[in-house]
Amino acid sequence: MLVTGAGSGIGWASSLRLVRAGYEVFAAVRTPQEAALLLREAGVDGVARLRAFPLDVTDAEACAVAVAEVGERTGGGPWGLVNADAAVVARAVEETGEEEIHRLLEVNVLAAGRLARLVLPGMRRRGEGRIVTVSSVSGRAVLPWLGWYGASRAAAAAMTHALRMETAGTGVRVVLLEHGVHLTGLLEEAAGSLERPSTVSPDFTRSYRATAAALRNRARYTPAGEPAAVHRALAVPRPAARYVVGRDARVGAALDACLPYRWGDPLKRALLGPRPVARSMARALRLPR
Repeated sequence: MLVTGAGSGIGWASSLRLVRAGYEVFAAVRTPQEAALLLREAGVDGVARLRAFPLDVTDAEACAVAVAEVGERTGGGPWGLVNADAAVVARAVEETGEEEIHRLLEVNVLAAGRLARLVLPGMRRRGEGRIVTVSSVSGRAVLPWLGWYGASRAAAAAMTHALRMETAGTGVRVVLLEHGVHLTGLLEEAAGSLERPSTVSPDFTRSYRATAAALRNRARYTPAGEPAAVHRALAVPRPAARYVVGRDARVGAALDACLPYRWGDPLKRALLGPRPVARSMARALRLPR
């Protein structure tokens, strides 16, 4: 089993859960320090089934080498791939930098597709395998300041959907997992990107800072439902095509599908946007302020 993003959050928790369930896990992390911490957390019994190593998923050559090495150790490549590495930028669409956008798309979309391409030949030869891509409900229920992040998640969902259809009948099962909003390292990264002042307007800056503070004031979240869903997607004979995990994810996806933009957009702006709630709602409902 190859798991990316295993140095923190859902990748970390999923790796440990799978190791404790008896899987042999190759855990790709970002730094040697993360690898050491993961091995320590796995304990004496888990270390025998866990190999943690640094991998930059944006480096195509490094990914190819890593998958080849896993193939040598497993006699043909990993049976399963869990794409859990992720990046986030929280800024207005118009003032997100080119480098930030490229990294976001590289980690959340291109790397997931790259690794799928690398592991699929071995899976096809065996006539079985699983590819689980961890995404976010932000790909469907888009919020202010998360336009580029939502775009990357929507792209990953579309790619996963196409891959699922293309591998039908081969024994390879492809699954998308969409989680909600949780205070893991990913959201700490988002809060950090919101602390820079806006170049657009003071309203944007005030909203950025309020959103960052709200994120950091939340209790730290330890992933539980997501690793369980990852495990289920790998273990059951016929996994669902898509798992939506967490109450906020389920509610957000349902509301976004049901509410017209005339209602939904002001509600989202009321949560995160630059306008006060009353002003947004008044504009949406065309009521006097």
